[in-house]
Amino acid sequence: MIHERIPVKTPNMNVHIEAFHSILEEECYVVSEFTNFREAYEIVSQYIEYYNHRRIHGSLGYLTPAEYYELHKKKAALTQVA
Repeated sequence: MIHERIPVKTPNMNVHIEAFHSILEEECYVVSEFTNFREAYEIVSQYIEYYNHRRIHGSLGYLTPAEYYELHKKKAALTQVA
C-alpha cells in the first residue's frame, strides 16, 4: 500500500473515504455522546464492525462489505482454477 496525499480542498479526489466519513458522522457521531477517548474509540470500533459485517449496502447488491469481499474472493479463486 502506498500512502498518497490529495491536494487541499479536493475531496472529490477521495470520494469513497469522504462518503464513509459522512455516513460515520450521520449514523455514529450524531447519535452518540462520548465522555472520553476510550469510550469514543469503543463506540466507533463497534460501528465499523457493524458497517463491515451487518449493514447492507445497496451499491454492493444489498450485501455487507464482508459478504461482498468473500463472494468476489471465491469468484477470483474459481477463475484462477479454470
